[in-house]
Amino acid sequence: MINNRKEIIKKKGFSILSVDNDSAQLAESQTGFVPVDFSKLKVGNMTLENAVLNLSAFSKTDTRLGSRATILKAIHDNDVATQRAVSNYFFGISGIYARLCKYLAYMYRYDWMVTPYFNDKANDKDENDALEAFYKMLRYLDNSELKKLFGEMALKVIKDGCFYGILLSTEKRIYVQELPVDYCRSRFFVNGRPAVEFNMRYFDLTFKDVTQRMRVLSSFPKDFKKGYIAYKEGKLEPQFPGDVPGWYMLDPAETFKFNLNGSDAPTLLSVIPAILDLDEAKEIDKQKMAQQLLKIIIQKMPIDKNGDLVFDVDEARQLHQNAIGMLKKAIGIDVLTTFADVEVADMDKSRSSTAVDDLERVERAVFNEAGISQMQFNTDGNIALEKSILNDAASLYNLILQFEGFINDIIDKYNKKPKKYYYRAQMLTTTIYNYEQMSKLYKEQMQVGFSKMLPQIALGQAQSTILANAYFENDVLDLVNMFIPPMMSSTMNSDVLNRVNQQNKENKTNADSDSTGGRPEKADDEKSEKTIMNEESQS
Repeated sequence: MINNRKEIIKKKGFSILSVDNDSAQLAESQTGFVPVDFSKLKVGNMTLENAVLNLSAFSKTDTRLGSRATILKAIHDNDVATQRAVSNYFFGISGIYARLCKYLAYMYRYDWMVTPYFNDKANDKDENDALEAFYKMLRYLDNSELKKLFGEMALKVIKDGCFYGILLSTEKRIYVQELPVDYCRSRFFVNGRPAVEFNMRYFDLTFKDVTQRMRVLSSFPKDFKKGYIAYKEGKLEPQFPGDVPGWYMLDPAETFKFNLNGSDAPTLLSVIPAILDLDEAKEIDKQKMAQQLLKIIIQKMPIDKNGDLVFDVDEARQLHQNAIGMLKKAIGIDVLTTFADVEVADMDKSRSSTAVDDLERVERAVFNEAGISQMQFNTDGNIALEKSILNDAASLYNLILQFEGFINDIIDKYNKKPKKYYYRAQMLTTTIYNYEQMSKLYKEQMQVGFSKMLPQIALGQAQSTILANAYFENDVLDLVNMFIPPMMSSTMNSDVLNRVNQQNKENKTNADSDSTGGRPEKADDEKSEKTIMNEESQS
């Protein structure tokens, strides 16, 4: 159908469709600064190309965020700003909390695939155009490093509860400028996507130096400049009772928002009080361990049959001092000299030796609050672990669908002839735990005529890499004729097939005679805990 398909593939250096993202020129008399391209930021005498600001670097850490009272009050009052600050604080000081956040954020591999759709009206020329645009699109998306971008944004969603950003496009790739989440909000939807409002007071409150403020403002798209001017002119009044001034609706085509299940609160916030309990339990456990190491030497002064002291007080004092002198270099040993009977009462006698360890019980409560199996991090069995991973993956699936819509918004500019052909992107449900299994399933589907790309995409290969390797190995290196795969029934003639079948029968007979019978042994992660314990007892 397409005669020059190889010629299209061979062409080098496709020119990516350019997007005009130049900032609108604002009068210098209105703003007091010279406008520059938002993709460039001047720092000193240098101009940074495609600059992306780290706006979160201006936040300050408050030690009160580790207080239980502060955390519980923020949860009770639904103070999302404080909740985010608490989440980021514990992400930096708590290894358990940081690992839980990273576990959820990096569970998915964020594999994606773009599929061209053709209808009956498309002709050979349309298919050639679609193929050429398809390769341009793949290069554009590959340069954008979407897998890395999605992982970083997912981590921000887990920590902060949501992610606000600006989509910055260049001729070669896209960039994402993160917006300070405490100065963003979303109350409306436009074409099914959240509309982002930004509070222009951010620039005045964060950048006290006017020159720096103007430089930062110049690096943003034109909407921010218009909004800041409106804010300075007093046009951005509160929208409802209790609101603050300065909110400005940004261009929905340039901004976006991600969150989980419509909530802007940190996903794992409920875990933090349990982490505080664990820290307190650890401190108590340390004190108990120190107490268990302490030894007391008790020397009892004798008395005669009448109950009178054999030694007087001065002699007893000297004996006490002698014992102290002998043991002064000993660690964890004290001396007690007394005339009375002494008994040390053990307050823990009522507990049996098989009682559950307090510290393990408190540590388990942390993971119970997170809803994540503790065996994910300290594996001592495999019961229900697989189901727990599936539940964790399901909790993030809504975010995967949002990322899928994000890619489709990016590639929508390539849908110039939607009545003849258009492109759709799809996120695969591959995780770091199931990608090998998914690749095998895709391979089985391929054998009945389904996609040949999906098995490799599930293994982490990009579509462009798969196509490039196939062309290079088959057409350039001619490996298809140099490396001949094992013959199958579909590629053999009858004589060869009969000989192969006869040989297979002989091999099977020999294998059966040597076989001990029974089904093949399962892998360790597929065995039940009871089976593992039985095998260990037999070894």
